[in-house]
Amino acid sequence: MPRAIFLLILLFLSARTIAADDADSGVPVAASGIVAASTPDSAAVPPLPPISLDRPLYPDGPLNGRRRTLYDYPYSRTRSMPDWHQLAVNTAILIGGGITTMVILESLPDGSTAWSRAERRQVPLFKRWVNHVKAGPVWDHDKFIFNYVLHPYGGAAYYMSARSCGFNMWGSFLYSFAISTLFWEYGFEAFNEIPSVQDLVITPVVGTVVGECFYRAKRSIVSRRYELLGSPVLGYIAAFFLDPVNEVVSYFRKDQYHIWRNSRRPADEPKLTSSIWVNPGGMNPGGGLSLKLTF
Repeated sequence: MPRAIFLLILLFLSARTIAADDADSGVPVAASGIVAASTPDSAAVPPLPPISLDRPLYPDGPLNGRRRTLYDYPYSRTRSMPDWHQLAVNTAILIGGGITTMVILESLPDGSTAWSRAERRQVPLFKRWVNHVKAGPVWDHDKFIFNYVLHPYGGAAYYMSARSCGFNMWGSFLYSFAISTLFWEYGFEAFNEIPSVQDLVITPVVGTVVGECFYRAKRSIVSRRYELLGSPVLGYIAAFFLDPVNEVVSYFRKDQYHIWRNSRRPADEPKLTSSIWVNPGGMNPGGGLSLKLTF
């Protein structure tokens, strides 16, 4: 439950993300070893070269100072190009959100959480933590939506916090495990409850599976200029729920806007053309100016 409230707080604090725009184009597909069927008038087409995981999808695309990310390369579960500074920022946001959540929960009246208010009054803070860590982990009896819906989503959000920072699948799993286990189960939550078996397993493991699906879905949205079903609004909203922490940070740094500007083709830009005409003679002499705006 505390993590569910934490996610709600994170979503609320991050609601301003729906702004900015897009990134690269779609992933080209190439098949190696396929030869076109020959006809009397055509020669065999040589096989297409396989896509290189080390080559950007669009090596000639403008960057304007922006460093390349995993979204600039073909999909890979093992490619790693970590941005440690961005990961540190994301971790600070998660820790700040966790502290805010715990302060709010500590101030709630009796009955608002499953935590024993009597124990919190009688047992010193760090003594409670030691007692809970020694007693656990145990099988908890939280509601289904907390254990099997919100906790996997939380694990996926932790996973995406690292995945979009350039970490591969295994590095992102370790990050999700560290946040869910050390920061939550044996961190803040252990001050008020015994660590849970389900939370220790389901949050990082199922969260990794869901998170990798989120990563692929976000790649698809980014490749379509942050559009979903033809709507940029739906694209922004979906990207936020798929990767809330990175989308928030990107919004305040205007990363999405810069990527969108860099990825626009000249044909996408409005074009103004003008012409002047003069008719000096004849029955109707005159002249004029013609303006044409193409967008």
